[in-house]
Parts: sequence; C-alpha cells; structure tokens
Amino acid sequence: MSRATFRHALHAEWIKIRTMRSTLYVVLGTLVIGAGLGTLNGSSAGDEYATLTAADKLAFDPLATSLKGYILAQVTIALLGGLVITAEYGSRTVVGTLTAVPHRSRVLAAKAAVLSVIAFAAGLLTTFTGFVAGQAALKGAGAPHLALSDPGAARGVLGGAAFLALAGLLGLALGTLIRSTTATVTTLFGALLIVPAFGPALPGRLADWTAEYWPPSAGGQVTTAYRDPALLDPGPGLAVMAGCAAVLLGAAFLTFHKRDA
Repeated sequence: MSRATFRHALHAEWIKIRTMRSTLYVVLGTLVIGAGLGTLNGSSAGDEYATLTAADKLAFDPLATSLKGYILAQVTIALLGGLVITAEYGSRTVVGTLTAVPHRSRVLAAKAAVLSVIAFAAGLLTTFTGFVAGQAALKGAGAPHLALSDPGAARGVLGGAAFLALAGLLGLALGTLIRSTTATVTTLFGALLIVPAFGPALPGRLADWTAEYWPPSAGGQVTTAYRDPALLDPGPGLAVMAGCAAVLLGAAFLTFHKRDA
C-alpha cells in the first residue's frame, strides 16, 4: 500500500471527483450562471447605454458587463473545492484514502491538481459563454461591444478562468483547515460575497483597503477592461488572489500532514 505513487493518487482522485454528484451539478450550474448573467447584464446595460451621460459612456466596460457571472461562479467553484475534502471527512472515507496512500501531502497535492484542471476547464467554458452571450446582447442593443480579438478580451476570458480555478483551490484549502462542510460553506460565502459587498461600508481607509486588496475583489479585476486608478490592475490583482490561495494551501498542507484523520 505504501508504494502508491503520485500517479496512483491522481488516478484515484480523478475517479472520486469525477463521480461526485456535486461535480456535475456545480459545472452545469456555473455554466448557466455565466451564460445567463452575461446575457441579462448585456441586455440590461445595452438598453441603458443610450441614456448614460458622456462621462458614464467613457467608463462603460463591455468586458466586465459580460463577465459579471464570475461573482456567483466563484462561489460554486469554491464550494466544489471545499466538498472535495469535507465530503471525505463527513463520510469518514478519508481514513480509507490515507490507508491506501499514507503520504498525506501526495493525497492533498493530487486533489489540488485534479481540482485545478476541472475548475479551470469549467471556468473557461463559463467565461467564454458569458463573453459570447453578453457581447451578442450588447451588439443587439446597439451598445459598444467586443470581439475576442479586441485588446483585453482574451485576457479577461482566460484570466477569469484562472481566477475561478484559484477560487476552487481556496475552497479546498479552507475545507482542509475547517473539515466541516457547513462551516466551510459559511466561510466561503463570507469571504467571497459578504466582505466585498459590505466593504464600502467600513470606516475610512479600511474600506479603501478592502476594495483594493481583499483577494476576491483584487482578483476580479482581471475580468474588467476599464482601469480605475483606485484599484489594482488585472495582473497584480490576480497575483494577490494567487498569493492568498498559496498561503492558505500551505497552511492546509501543514495541517493535513500533522492532524489526525
């Protein structure tokens, strides 16, 4: 049993994650969210464009309009990441997993690798369908719209997929640290939705810091084309999100290695 290699662990994790019922639901739900919100936002923004002031028209961002589905998609992908490990703790199958592959870091690394591939693929389909649907809606309404070859468009689609993959790893890290599905879900909702939504209500510089550096808010800048000088650019913003995921994953590896199953 101790001869189980990383390739064996990868194969086992691929079978487990692929056959989880929640994986199919999350991927399909994420696609619907991306395409649906892209269409709705594009249609709504297109209808309102003619009534905007000149200053608002200059700030109009067709890319961000079509990719706003990432705000909800990050939650579904992160929940999948959390379930990858908390489902095993809940069913106690983690004991069998660690019996088959005693090298704990190998187990968690295999989970992270398989999850990253699935999350990036689902994320890319989500951002691409959201972009196509959103730009079609804007074009139909006679508002400014983009083609994938326009500057920044491919970066937004690919960067958005990378952001969603990082959200999945964030969920995996928190699930490993917390081990409870309910507590992981609550934490992810707070970190991904509640803090960014209520950040502007915080006092003074704390509100500015949250808008600029809170990892999900900073990373989400990769889906925009309009540059706000008060916020990070797409590259540094995504780097903040990646750094947060790396730190939490490091803590998860350390905890998973030392703590009893």
